[in-house]
Formats: sequence, C-alpha cells, structure tokens
Amino acid sequence: MISVVIITKNEEKFIADAVHSSLWADEVVILDSGSEDKTCEIARNLGARVETSEWLGFGKQKQKAVELAKNDWVFVLDSDERITEELKNEILNEIKEPQFDAYFVARLNNFWGKDIKYLGLYPDYSIRFFNKKKAKFNDRVVHESVECNCKKGYLKNHMIHLAYESIEEFITKQNRYSSIGAKNNKLKALFSPVWTFFKLYFIKLGFLEGWDGFVIAKLYSEYTFWKYIKGKK
Repeated sequence: MISVVIITKNEEKFIADAVHSSLWADEVVILDSGSEDKTCEIARNLGARVETSEWLGFGKQKQKAVELAKNDWVFVLDSDERITEELKNEILNEIKEPQFDAYFVARLNNFWGKDIKYLGLYPDYSIRFFNKKKAKFNDRVVHESVECNCKKGYLKNHMIHLAYESIEEFITKQNRYSSIGAKNNKLKALFSPVWTFFKLYFIKLGFLEGWDGFVIAKLYSEYTFWKYIKGKK
C-alpha cells in the first residue's frame, strides 16, 4: 500500500497534473497551507484527500504530510513534479518485495521548456520513496531532505520537474529562497558566486547546454550572492 503526499499553497496551475500522475497510488494526500485559489478544490475533485496546516517550513511541513498518510510507504511529490509511467511501474514492481527501506529517485529538471541534463541538474537524486517507519524529513526550513539510518537504494527511472517556466519565475523563487536561508557573510558573498558559476558552467559541463547553460549558471551564482548578503549583520 502506497501513499503519495504533496504539500501545496496556491498551486492551481500545477496541482491537477501532479495528482493525475499519482492516482495509481492507494491514496493521494494534499497538505495545504492556506491556498487562496482553487488548489484544494481541484485536488478534492480528482479524488485526493486534502488536509490543512499553517506553514511550518519545508522540512516540518513535508514530515507532517508524511505522518498524515495512512500507509507506511510514501512517495513525496512536489506540485510541479510528475511521476512518469515508467517510474510508476518500477515502484509498483519494487513494492512487491522491497529490497530497501528508502529509495533515491532521479529528477529531470525542465527550465522554460528545455530538459536540462548538465550543470549537475541530472540525475538530481533525492530520497522520495520510503517507509515512514524507517525514515523522516529533517527540520530544515528550506533545502530539506529525508534522513534515515536504514538500507537505501536507487530507482532507475526518473520523475519530471517543471522547474521554471521563465527567467522571471526563477528570479522570484530564488529571491524568496535566498531570504529564507540567508546567512550574512561578506567573504562568501565575494567569492562563492564566482565559484558557483565556474563549477556549474565548466566543471559540471553547463556549456554543453548552450545559452541556457550560461543563463542558469549565472542565475544560480546570483542566488548565492543574494543568500550571503541578506542575513543579519
């Protein structure tokens, strides 16, 4: 028995496809933190169970969603992610006789309509499918992750992440994330952006993505700069 859990807030543009890609599971649980659009209505109409909670930060919010699931095995999906048919079939086959307690899942990131394979953005593994009795999310406000002292494995197929539809959306989201995770450090503000660009564009072969690779590397370097100049002085 498998539950897919999704945290949301004002995701009416994405939530339908996210739920559709999850309906093969035994239940789909939405934990919403105050949507003012039709997110909850759309999810309910598609058969998802919708719960609500104040915003706790990404780590705690996702862990609360996991705890609301009726089943021990959970797949944690974001509203802008999609479970592919190949990944679904692999999960259903794996759950018959699980070899591990938690599974890393690859993610294919799509930036403004283009799938990105370089800049360290693929396979972009993270633990997304796990037995909630053996693993849990940490309490990080942003850049959260699943932690466990258990047997971990890798699934072969990836999910799809509709990362950003435009450069404007990228800037808006990264501005928000850099504020949440701000750590004032003038030295890092000076050198880290340069290193971030060099690492993504040259070491991680971002130049093979053409102009898009340059733009993405540049934007991530700017995010790094924002993060280190916004914290308390």
